Amino acid sequence: MKQFDTVVIGFGKAGKTLAGALAKKGEKVALIEKSKEMYGGTCINVACIPSKFLVQRAKISSKVYHDFDSQKKYFEKTSADKKAFISKLRQKNYAKLDSLENVTIFDGFGSFVDEHIVKVETESETFEVYGEKIIINTGAYSFMPNIEGLKDNPHVFDSKAMLDISYLPEKLVIIGGGYIGLEFASMFNNFGSKVTILQNLPDFLPREDKEIADEVLKTLTNKGVDVLFNVEITKVDQSGNVYFKQDGKDHTLASDAILVATGRRANLKGLNLESANVKYTERGIGTNEFLQTNVPHIYAVGDVRGDLQFTYLSLDDYRIVFSKLYGDQSYDLTKRQNIPYSVFIDPAFSRVGLTEKEAREKGYDVLVSKIPTASIPKAMLLESTDGLLKVIVDAKTNLILGAHLFCEESYELINTIKLAMDQKITYEKLKNMIYTHPTMTESFNDLFANF
Repeated sequence: MKQFDTVVIGFGKAGKTLAGALAKKGEKVALIEKSKEMYGGTCINVACIPSKFLVQRAKISSKVYHDFDSQKKYFEKTSADKKAFISKLRQKNYAKLDSLENVTIFDGFGSFVDEHIVKVETESETFEVYGEKIIINTGAYSFMPNIEGLKDNPHVFDSKAMLDISYLPEKLVIIGGGYIGLEFASMFNNFGSKVTILQNLPDFLPREDKEIADEVLKTLTNKGVDVLFNVEITKVDQSGNVYFKQDGKDHTLASDAILVATGRRANLKGLNLESANVKYTERGIGTNEFLQTNVPHIYAVGDVRGDLQFTYLSLDDYRIVFSKLYGDQSYDLTKRQNIPYSVFIDPAFSRVGLTEKEAREKGYDVLVSKIPTASIPKAMLLESTDGLLKVIVDAKTNLILGAHLFCEESYELINTIKLAMDQKITYEKLKNMIYTHPTMTESFNDLFANF
């Protein structure tokens, strides 16, 4: 049996970064990955990077091509370019770790035999490895609801398969109105598809600030995306027809492709956690503040924990574990704060902190400021003036409680506001800061002066 200081199951952001860092500390590390298409993890291969590649090209498509045949050809070229680009990133990730003397990469499926031993099943053999420490980094998978006709249907795709679809659907139906569904809706709308979103909820983006959610819905609708609420899908047939009930009436919607975007679940399949006495729930693997499971030498990092599923949080998981093992243990999960996120629709929506409603419910005396994206000179130059920027401030301390930015380049702006929140910088500093011109960031001069 091969002996290692650390065995990492899964080649995701946290796992691969820990593997490299621990190897450089002199540890012998085994990295187990079941798929050669997943070196580098979910983000690089089947999520953030390929989807944003398509998002960017879709914006070009909407501006340059105005008939579906031209957009189809451009989509096919974009798809080929995307595959080549992702392949390079994947190989770069593999080579970066494979070049380290102390890292051994196994192409196979890893599962627990006991608290220290992992069975590795490759295409040609099965063997066991021993790890003083074991890190579980197996990510998440797309959840498929129990709807008649979804399984083994050539018209049905999850988000991973949709990124590799070989044709541009003229009519796309998306089941689910969450963030993943909205990104695909905006993207394929820009490529020229007729997009319809079916969601079972009565409200659009119910967790978001109501004014911002309304603005996002208005923008999508104005661009031709249909959003239907209170939908109960009854079945899908092999021709791509979707059958559903709404307001007590039966409806049928034809499509060329159906994207199921109903969320992602922690990938625990086949890990055999019981053999290692690791506790878990349907949501994911529970950990303490240092990301240790109930078995102290076994850690869980990334999406498999069942927490927020962002690659930058997986990177932060690496920081926590590394701090525990080789740092001063001053950084742990309890120190993580003000987590920002972006939804890459067109324009992008980004948020950090509380909504106005949440702030008032918590008892804050709040100041609220809003400006339309159309008032920002850089937005005019970019010819992207849809949207709204909104911030919430504590009237007693002048500290920022939350920001909701629906505008071009919001994914960059939101990081500045997070920094201000983390460092307890008052809103006046952002209001009076000297910004370069013309930029989207200079909108803060007006946004924070508008109380």
